[in-house]
Amino acid sequence: MTAETNAPDIQFQIQKIYTKDISFEIPKGAEAFKQEWKPELNVALNTKVTRLPEDHMFEVVLTVEADVKTAKSDAFKVEVQQAGIFLISNMKEEQLDHAQYAFCPNILYPYAREAISDLVARGGFPQLCLAPVNFDMIYQQKQQEQQKQKTR
Repeated sequence: MTAETNAPDIQFQIQKIYTKDISFEIPKGAEAFKQEWKPELNVALNTKVTRLPEDHMFEVVLTVEADVKTAKSDAFKVEVQQAGIFLISNMKEEQLDHAQYAFCPNILYPYAREAISDLVARGGFPQLCLAPVNFDMIYQQKQQEQQKQKTR
C-alpha cells in the first residue's frame, strides 16, 4: 500500500503469452506465384478482452489480419490471434481499460508480427515485415470518438 493514499499498489503481470489461432491461405494456389509481384497490403487489427474466473485475470487476444493482393486478385491472406493472460489489479476503471486495450496489445504485437513474417516466408512469398503500431494512439482516438458520440 502506498502511504499517501492507503490504496493497494497496482499489479500488472504477464502470466502467459501464446498463439491462439493461425491461418494462412493462398486462394489462387500456384497462380499467385505467376503474377507480377506488386503487392497491395491491407492490415486489420482487433483486440478482445475476456475476464477469466480467477481474480484479476484477463485473456487479451490481439487479432492481426493481413490481406495481400496483386494484379487485383488475392495473393495470400494471413491471420494470427496472439493472446496473453495478464494479472491486472488495483487499477481504476479507465486505467484498466487502457491497460487491456493499449498496453497489453503493445506487448502482444511483436509476437504476432513475427508469426506473420514466418508464415508468409514459409508460404513462398517475400517476407512481410509489418510496421510497428502505436496502440496508445489508437486507444486515445477511440476514446475521443466515443466522447464525440456521447455529446451528440
